[in-house]
Amino acid sequence: MIDRATVDRIMDAAQIYDVVSDFVTLHKRGINYVGLCPFHDDTTPSFSVSPAKGLCKCFACGKGGNAVHFIMEHEQIGFADALRYLAKKYNIPVEERELTPEEKVAQSEREGLFVLNQYARDYFCKSLQETSEGRSVGLAYLRSRGIRDDIIRKFQLGYCPKSGRGLCDEALRQSYKREYLVKTGLCYEREDGSLRDRFWGRVIFPVHTLSGKVVAFGGRVLSSATKGVAAKYVNSPESEIYHKSNELYGIYLAKQDIVKQDRCYLVEGYTDVISMHQSGVCNVVASSGTALTHGQIRMVHRFTQNMTVLYDGDAAGIKASLRGIDMLLEEGMNIKVCLLPDGDDPDSFARKHNAEDFRQFITSHEQDFIRFKTGLLLNEAGDDPQRRVMLISSVVQSIAVIPDAINRDVYIRECSQMLGVDNRLLVSEVAKRREKKAEMDAEQRAREAAKAQNQQAGLTGDNQQGGTTMGGVPADTATERPATLNQGGASAVVPGSQDAVGEANPLVDSLGQFAPSSESLITIQQRNQSEFYRYERQLIQLVVRYGERKMFEGMTDEEGNELPSLSVIDYIVSELQQDELTFHNEIHRRILGEAAAHQADPGFVAEQYFINHLDADISKVSAELLSDRYQLSKYHSRAQKILTDEERLDELVPQIMMSFKLAIVSEEIKQHLHTLQDPAVAADKERCSQIMARCGELMKLQNLLAKNAGERILLR
Repeated sequence: MIDRATVDRIMDAAQIYDVVSDFVTLHKRGINYVGLCPFHDDTTPSFSVSPAKGLCKCFACGKGGNAVHFIMEHEQIGFADALRYLAKKYNIPVEERELTPEEKVAQSEREGLFVLNQYARDYFCKSLQETSEGRSVGLAYLRSRGIRDDIIRKFQLGYCPKSGRGLCDEALRQSYKREYLVKTGLCYEREDGSLRDRFWGRVIFPVHTLSGKVVAFGGRVLSSATKGVAAKYVNSPESEIYHKSNELYGIYLAKQDIVKQDRCYLVEGYTDVISMHQSGVCNVVASSGTALTHGQIRMVHRFTQNMTVLYDGDAAGIKASLRGIDMLLEEGMNIKVCLLPDGDDPDSFARKHNAEDFRQFITSHEQDFIRFKTGLLLNEAGDDPQRRVMLISSVVQSIAVIPDAINRDVYIRECSQMLGVDNRLLVSEVAKRREKKAEMDAEQRAREAAKAQNQQAGLTGDNQQGGTTMGGVPADTATERPATLNQGGASAVVPGSQDAVGEANPLVDSLGQFAPSSESLITIQQRNQSEFYRYERQLIQLVVRYGERKMFEGMTDEEGNELPSLSVIDYIVSELQQDELTFHNEIHRRILGEAAAHQADPGFVAEQYFINHLDADISKVSAELLSDRYQLSKYHSRAQKILTDEERLDELVPQIMMSFKLAIVSEEIKQHLHTLQDPAVAADKERCSQIMARCGELMKLQNLLAKNAGERILLR
């Protein structure tokens, strides 16, 4: 457990721009910074970073928060691990007791897989450097490839003993789970049920995420140690933490140089990356012999738009990768291609040259991809008319995926000259391809939307906000004993009950008398978000933003009586208590409860308290409430001055509270009207008359609340 003081030091040290810029290229826009969102397929910068607020937010997908939330989301780790990540980044000591083997086993599976991979990496490194087999076989091989010791340490290269059970036996002795050894792919299970190391007798190449966590391994066969093994390389299988389509070898060590050089070199294998680093060229990543994916491309696109693909001159390999490069064009990347001299691959070429010579060669020999592809296929087609038709179609397809219209026009003109084809024909064909692609995309979106609607319509249990509702509270609590606000000390009784002295509250009496049918609950869910929930969110947003601020100071009612000064927190709690209401969302209830319990603490500021809360759920919701793009409302005074929410809390908070209550009543009316449409209910005259009478009572209450809302006038 990390103590509160350490958490505060980490929060104070973690600058949102500094943290986000490790993963996203940011550009200044006004007082904020913008970049491509790392959490969805973003082609235009929609990810905003506010250094002043210490928050980030994507206004397309909605993800964001403070520095801790960003690391949690980006690295898919827990709150405590995100704090440790930032503590390490800013050299803040975190004093925690060492976890026992039993506690390690008790960790969540995902974190357990990462821990096991880290242990395996250390085991392989130790085996390479400190065992006689590792030094004589693995280290000797790496040195024969000209790889220096400092580069071996930099890439954390290792060796797996040829015994076939070295890692397995040692990991089990250290209390790591057998099932985790299989799930990470470090071991596989034989027919007799025994385990065997997957990478036995191989040099090991760890695969790191953007933040440096080990998610997978690659093993290179050594003929002297693994005779008869056909596969040159063995890679970790897909797992819960490793998806090869989202990882690039070397990206962790290359990201800063990619930003610095504003270019990324793409090669094929592990040793290509390592040799280029050793020669001084560090802005390089490898696809590890697989076709490029959109996830890998977007990862590079965060740091640069410029990529140079290095080929060793193998025509078959070049043709096989053309489709992947079309995907790069579709993502808006500027792609160049460089063919290395015959007989050289990036590995061998890098070992012969230093960084300056390497870059100079690439600069003088690289070609724009469209021109390169056109020339390559043109030479292959020769005078064969059919092949030329296929060539034109392939080139048109590549041009059609380019998102920028100006770039498309330039390429069309140049390819028209190279191919000897009328420019208008290419324009027409490109337009047809783009129209067809747009239609296919629209159909796909429609299918996805229909699927989502069907899934939503089929819900019968809890909705995304924490449960179906009746009168603004979870339906399964509507007939239970009174519920209280967490840690708030003050009761917030569930609708449908009576107060302590047995007197019925008119609003309470009007709610929760009849539980809606499951069909009516489904209908409510299909209406997207219930109206009362929208007002509930606005109320809790006021608590987080302005909770400690005073309301009604120096104000009187319409009869001239001085109004008591209340904080926003006190007002909302008292209004909920008065009508025995509670918030529907559990996190909202916890926030309000803690706000009520701690507002008297010296120096309490709701915004600071909740954004730095030790509970990740509370701090994340608070960050979302604080980073909403717009204020709750705009108000023009008689002088046409635009007042902020903070300047008019006296009228804004009561207004939203009254709307919240009205929405609860309206929601129940809708539920009952929907229930009356049920044939079984319509056939039951007694129940039908009860529901109709109930609706009549609710409508009277609705009119009363609406009248009170209109008459609530506060005079200075």
